[in-house]
Amino acid sequence: MVKLVEKTPAEGLLPLEINGISLTELVPAAITSLMPFDGQEAAASALLSSLLGMECPHPNRSTGRDGARAVWVGRGQIFVVGKAVDASVARHAALTDQSDAWAVFSLQGHGVEDVLARLTPLDLNRAVFKRGHAARSLLGHMSAVILRTGENTFEIMVFRSMARTAVHELETAMRAVAARDALR
Repeated sequence: MVKLVEKTPAEGLLPLEINGISLTELVPAAITSLMPFDGQEAAASALLSSLLGMECPHPNRSTGRDGARAVWVGRGQIFVVGKAVDASVARHAALTDQSDAWAVFSLQGHGVEDVLARLTPLDLNRAVFKRGHAARSLLGHMSAVILRTGENTFEIMVFRSMARTAVHELETAMRAVAARDALR
Protein backbone atom coordinates (compact mmCIF):
# COMPACT_ATOMS: atom_id res chain seq x y z
CA MET A 1 0.00 0.00 0.00
CA VAL A 2 1.24 3.48 -0.90
CA LYS A 3 1.81 5.79 2.05
CA LEU A 4 0.89 9.39 1.21
CA VAL A 5 2.62 12.25 3.00
CA GLU A 6 0.82 15.55 3.47
CA LYS A 7 2.82 18.54 2.26
CA THR A 8 2.07 22.20 1.79
CA PRO A 9 2.37 23.55 -1.78
CA ALA A 10 5.71 25.27 -1.10
CA GLU A 11 7.12 22.70 1.32
CA GLY A 12 10.89 23.15 1.58
CA LEU A 13 10.96 26.25 -0.63
CA LEU A 14 10.10 28.95 1.90
CA PRO A 15 10.63 31.16 3.84
CA LEU A 16 12.91 33.51 1.90
CA GLU A 17 14.24 36.90 2.90
CA ILE A 18 16.19 39.04 0.46
CA ASN A 19 17.15 42.64 1.08
CA GLY A 20 14.50 43.13 3.77
CA ILE A 21 11.66 41.62 1.72
CA SER A 22 10.27 38.31 2.92
CA LEU A 23 8.27 35.65 1.15
CA THR A 24 6.43 33.15 3.33
CA GLU A 25 3.82 30.50 2.74
CA LEU A 26 0.43 30.85 4.36
CA VAL A 27 -1.64 27.74 4.97
CA PRO A 28 -5.25 28.83 5.53
CA ALA A 29 -7.55 26.48 7.43
CA ALA A 30 -9.98 26.55 4.50
CA ILE A 31 -10.58 28.17 1.11
CA THR A 32 -14.18 28.06 -0.09
CA SER A 33 -15.49 29.36 -3.40
CA LEU A 34 -18.83 31.11 -2.87
CA MET A 35 -20.94 31.97 -5.90
CA PRO A 36 -24.26 33.64 -4.98
CA PHE A 37 -27.31 32.50 -6.93
CA ASP A 38 -29.12 35.11 -9.07
CA GLY A 39 -30.94 37.53 -6.81
CA GLN A 40 -29.36 36.02 -3.68
CA GLU A 41 -26.29 38.24 -3.38
CA ALA A 42 -27.64 40.34 -0.49
CA ALA A 43 -28.93 37.30 1.42
CA ALA A 44 -25.62 35.45 0.99
CA SER A 45 -23.69 38.51 2.14
CA ALA A 46 -25.92 39.02 5.19
CA LEU A 47 -25.62 35.38 6.21
CA LEU A 48 -21.85 35.40 5.70
CA SER A 49 -21.66 38.55 7.81
CA SER A 50 -23.68 37.00 10.65
CA LEU A 51 -21.70 33.74 10.58
CA LEU A 52 -18.14 34.95 9.96
CA GLY A 53 -18.23 38.71 10.53
CA MET A 54 -17.45 39.64 6.93
CA GLU A 55 -19.67 40.61 4.03
CA CYS A 56 -19.29 39.59 0.41
CA PRO A 57 -16.83 42.10 -1.05
CA HIS A 58 -17.45 44.40 -3.97
CA PRO A 59 -15.45 43.78 -7.18
CA ASN A 60 -11.68 44.13 -6.71
CA ARG A 61 -11.98 44.24 -2.93
CA SER A 62 -11.65 42.02 0.11
CA THR A 63 -13.31 42.11 3.51
CA GLY A 64 -12.36 40.61 6.84
CA ARG A 65 -9.07 40.55 8.69
CA ASP A 66 -5.92 38.46 9.01
CA GLY A 67 -6.85 34.83 9.34
CA ALA A 68 -10.28 35.19 7.73
CA ARG A 69 -11.06 37.09 4.54
CA ALA A 70 -13.64 37.19 1.80
CA VAL A 71 -11.86 38.00 -1.46
CA TRP A 72 -13.42 38.98 -4.80
CA VAL A 73 -11.82 36.70 -7.40
CA GLY A 74 -14.03 37.25 -10.43
CA ARG A 75 -17.50 38.18 -11.54
CA GLY A 76 -19.95 36.54 -9.15
CA GLN A 77 -17.22 34.60 -7.32
CA ILE A 78 -15.75 35.11 -3.87
CA PHE A 79 -13.17 33.09 -1.98
CA VAL A 80 -13.63 32.80 1.76
CA VAL A 81 -10.10 32.22 3.02
CA GLY A 82 -9.17 31.10 6.50
CA LYS A 83 -12.46 29.89 7.92
CA ALA A 84 -14.88 27.18 6.90
CA VAL A 85 -18.20 28.36 5.47
CA ASP A 86 -21.27 26.92 7.17
CA ALA A 87 -23.39 24.70 4.92
CA SER A 88 -26.42 26.95 5.59
CA VAL A 89 -24.94 29.46 3.12
CA ALA A 90 -25.69 26.91 0.37
CA ARG A 91 -29.31 28.13 0.42
CA HIS A 92 -28.08 31.33 -1.23
CA ALA A 93 -24.86 30.35 -3.01
CA ALA A 94 -22.97 27.49 -4.59
CA LEU A 95 -20.11 26.44 -2.31
CA THR A 96 -17.00 24.55 -3.38
CA ASP A 97 -14.06 23.57 -1.20
CA GLN A 98 -10.89 24.94 -2.83
CA SER A 99 -8.54 24.33 0.10
CA ASP A 100 -6.18 21.94 -1.69
CA ALA A 101 -6.25 23.79 -5.01
CA TRP A 102 -4.36 26.97 -4.09
CA ALA A 103 -0.97 28.05 -2.77
CA VAL A 104 -1.04 31.22 -0.69
CA PHE A 105 1.98 33.45 -0.06
CA SER A 106 2.70 36.59 1.93
CA LEU A 107 5.17 39.04 0.40
CA GLN A 108 6.18 41.86 2.69
CA GLY A 109 8.78 44.52 3.22
CA HIS A 110 9.75 47.97 2.08
CA GLY A 111 9.84 48.06 -1.74
CA VAL A 112 7.52 45.10 -2.21
CA GLU A 113 5.74 46.96 -5.03
CA ASP A 114 9.02 47.03 -6.97
CA VAL A 115 9.22 43.24 -6.77
CA LEU A 116 5.65 42.77 -7.98
CA ALA A 117 6.06 45.41 -10.70
CA ARG A 118 8.41 42.97 -12.45
CA LEU A 119 5.71 40.29 -12.54
CA THR A 120 2.26 41.86 -12.87
CA PRO A 121 0.71 44.55 -15.06
CA LEU A 122 -1.31 45.89 -12.10
CA ASP A 123 -0.67 49.40 -10.79
CA LEU A 124 0.13 48.56 -7.16
CA ASN A 125 0.92 52.11 -6.11
CA ARG A 126 -0.41 52.62 -2.56
CA ALA A 127 -2.58 55.53 -3.75
CA VAL A 128 -4.28 53.28 -6.32
CA PHE A 129 -4.19 49.74 -4.93
CA LYS A 130 -4.99 50.31 -1.26
CA ARG A 131 -5.33 47.95 1.68
CA GLY A 132 -8.33 45.71 1.02
CA HIS A 133 -7.97 45.89 -2.77
CA ALA A 134 -7.83 42.59 -4.65
CA ALA A 135 -7.38 41.67 -8.29
CA ARG A 136 -7.24 38.61 -10.46
CA SER A 137 -4.27 39.14 -12.74
CA LEU A 138 -1.02 37.66 -13.94
CA LEU A 139 2.04 36.89 -11.89
CA GLY A 140 4.65 36.29 -14.55
CA HIS A 141 2.81 33.92 -16.87
CA MET A 142 0.53 32.46 -14.15
CA SER A 143 -2.98 33.40 -13.17
CA ALA A 144 -2.99 34.81 -9.64
CA VAL A 145 -5.11 36.60 -7.07
CA ILE A 146 -3.22 39.54 -5.56
CA LEU A 147 -4.47 41.48 -2.57
CA ARG A 148 -2.96 44.20 -0.43
CA THR A 149 -3.23 43.36 3.26
CA GLY A 150 -1.01 46.10 4.67
CA GLU A 151 1.09 49.09 3.74
CA ASN A 152 3.99 46.86 2.66
CA THR A 153 2.24 43.49 2.56
CA PHE A 154 0.54 41.50 -0.18
CA GLU A 155 -1.07 38.08 -0.22
CA ILE A 156 -0.71 36.16 -3.47
CA MET A 157 -2.72 33.10 -4.45
CA VAL A 158 -1.75 30.83 -7.34
CA PHE A 159 -2.89 27.38 -8.38
CA ARG A 160 -1.21 24.77 -6.23
CA SER A 161 0.41 23.20 -9.29
CA MET A 162 2.22 26.51 -9.91
CA ALA A 163 3.62 26.97 -6.38
CA ARG A 164 7.23 26.11 -7.25
CA THR A 165 7.14 28.35 -10.33
CA ALA A 166 5.62 31.22 -8.33
CA VAL A 167 8.33 30.95 -5.68
CA HIS A 168 11.01 30.90 -8.40
CA GLU A 169 9.53 33.95 -10.17
CA LEU A 170 9.15 35.90 -6.91
CA GLU A 171 12.66 34.99 -5.75
CA THR A 172 14.12 36.09 -9.10
CA ALA A 173 12.29 39.42 -8.88
CA MET A 174 13.37 39.88 -5.24
CA ARG A 175 17.02 39.28 -6.22
CA ALA A 176 16.76 41.68 -9.17
CA VAL A 177 15.37 44.47 -6.96
CA ALA A 178 18.11 43.79 -4.38
CA ALA A 179 20.78 44.00 -7.11
CA ARG A 180 19.29 47.26 -8.38
CA ASP A 181 19.23 48.70 -4.86
CA ALA A 182 22.88 47.69 -4.32
CA LEU A 183 23.89 49.85 -7.31
CA ARG A 184 22.21 52.96 -5.94
